[in-house]
Amino acid sequence: MEWIARARALATRAHAGQVDKAGQPYIGHVGRVAARVSGDDDTEVVAWLHDVVEDCPAYAAQVQDFPEHIQRAVQLLSRSSTADADLYYAGIAANPMALKVKVADIADNADEQRLGALDPATAERLRGKYRLALAALGQAQV
Repeated sequence: MEWIARARALATRAHAGQVDKAGQPYIGHVGRVAARVSGDDDTEVVAWLHDVVEDCPAYAAQVQDFPEHIQRAVQLLSRSSTADADLYYAGIAANPMALKVKVADIADNADEQRLGALDPATAERLRGKYRLALAALGQAQV
């Protein structure tokens, strides 16, 4: 549980002041992803950290304070780790923690209540993006 608390604290600091596409505090998204995987402590740690490396470069080095297997899963979830989408999704699909977090991430991002707060064109573009991502991960629709 200590790692979860540390990850939550780091994510809260790293995402402070950030907002999502609908103007809501970004940490809400991170917390919902973590809640979707709760009960699996290591995966919950990865969920709290899943956007730190990619979205918060000033805090990225602090992820190295976590165990190696956590760092690896977080790195796989960071788009900066590879520019090729096929390689990105293949790496995630091969790591059970990263896969569980990515599916939870997509489920939160694809939530119709969240998409409904966006303009229709953006919402439809994102629906397509999430369908393609799930297919690339070998997952059924969430």
